[in-house]
Formats: sequence, C-alpha cells, structure tokens
Amino acid sequence: MPLFETNQDAAEFLGWCVILNIGLLTFSTAAVIAMRDKIADLHGRLFGLEPAELKPAYFRYLANYKLLAIVFNVVPYVALKLCG
Repeated sequence: MPLFETNQDAAEFLGWCVILNIGLLTFSTAAVIAMRDKIADLHGRLFGLEPAELKPAYFRYLANYKLLAIVFNVVPYVALKLCG
C-alpha cells in the first residue's frame, strides 16, 4: 500500500514539513540572535566550549539546518507541484 494516494497528498505533506521546518529555523535564528549571551553561557557549560567557539558552531548549525530543509522539503515540494 503506498504511503500517499496521490502526488497532491505528498505535496500537501511536504508543504506542512516546509512550514514547520522554516518556522523552527526562524525561531532558532531569532533565539540565537536575541539571547546570544544566555544561550552561549548555557551551551558553553553543557559542552565545555568557549564563547568564541560557539559563534561558528551556531552558524554551522543554522546553515546545515537550512540546507537540509531546502534539500529534503522545499525541493521535493516544488518538484511535486511542478509535476502537477
């Protein structure tokens, strides 16, 4: 039995995935920007990292998350929409 009955069902599912992932990415970015010092202090204590090491780590995290959301959610969604 197929997971989705039609391409429209799969596109709707991926559309919701896009909305949720972009929302989480936006929230994460806003949290890192707005509460940088508090988050850096917490993560520094949890993982034993210096504040200077955390800025590139946050950037890599956000960049990787954005890339994964685009590759695994946005691109398939657009492809299904184009296929109609």
